[in-house]
Amino acid sequence: MTTGGVSRRRADTRRNHESILAAALAVLTESGEVSFNAIAKRAQVGVGTVYRHFPTQDALVLAVYRNEVQHLVDVVPVLLREHPPKRAFDEWTDHLARYMATKRGLGDALRAVAVAQKDLFTASYEAMLGAVTTLLEANIEVGTVRADLEPVMVLRVLAAILLSNPDEDWKQLTDLLWRGMHA
Repeated sequence: MTTGGVSRRRADTRRNHESILAAALAVLTESGEVSFNAIAKRAQVGVGTVYRHFPTQDALVLAVYRNEVQHLVDVVPVLLREHPPKRAFDEWTDHLARYMATKRGLGDALRAVAVAQKDLFTASYEAMLGAVTTLLEANIEVGTVRADLEPVMVLRVLAAILLSNPDEDWKQLTDLLWRGMHA
C-alpha cells in the first residue's frame, strides 16, 4: 500500500530515522554520551533499528550535527515568510541559541569525529554564514539594519555571545547587538 506516492515501509523507515535523530539529539545534549540503547529506548525502536540507520557512533553523531545545521539553514526562508525581517532575525537567533546548547552537549562526541571530518565544519560554517547573509539582506532591504554590516562579523558576534556563558541572559546581549546593527 502506498501513501501519497511513498510506500508504508519507506514512510516507516523515514519516521524511524527522524525519531532516532531526535532521540540522539536529546540523549547527547543531556548526557554527552552516545548510547545506542538509550537512544533506541527514547526513539521507541529496537537497538537493531538504530544500528541499521547508523552503523557507527560517528555516523550517528555526524547525522545529528548535520541535521541541526540543516535546520538552521532551512528555517530562514520559513521565518522570513512568516515574520517581518527583524522578527525573523530574532527568531533565528533563538534557533541558533538552541543549536549552540546542543553543540555543547555534542562537544566530546563531535571532537572525536572532527579529526576525520574537517570539511564538515567548513561546510557548516558556510551554510550558517549563508543563513545570516539572507537575514541581513532582508533587514537591509526594509531598512532595519545598516547596509555596511558584514555577515561574517555578525555571525562571529552571535557565536561569541552564545558561547560566552550558557546560563547568562544572552537575549540582552543579542538585543545590544541589534541596537548596534540598527539603521
